[in-house]
Amino acid sequence: MTPEEFEKLVGKAVKSLPKFFKSKMQNVIVVIAEAPDRAQLRRFGRNLLGLYEGVPLLDRGAGYSGAMPDKITIFKNNIEERCSGVDEIEAEVRHVVMHEIAHHFGIDDDELHQKGLY
Repeated sequence: MTPEEFEKLVGKAVKSLPKFFKSKMQNVIVVIAEAPDRAQLRRFGRNLLGLYEGVPLLDRGAGYSGAMPDKITIFKNNIEERCSGVDEIEAEVRHVVMHEIAHHFGIDDDELHQKGLY
């Protein structure tokens, strides 16, 4: 899959969010990387599909201002290696985007598991 095709899938996943969530997302960007960097590999392992880096909305206090945007990174190569076709890649991209956006809203992996969302 070309980088442009993959980028369209990520954009489609973000656009598919319910309006409620899109309207509440604040100071966050979504980027695509081919693969995790060395530090990310050491910390999270080689199967990392996406990564949220930032201050979740629930943790932002009155003093939160002037901060760099939170960053959601989607790892193209890792997703493609895990999937067997375009439809599967699209579904996985949507799942990973939703998972990382959940972190932006302050939902951690344990809570995602408890709610059956991951």
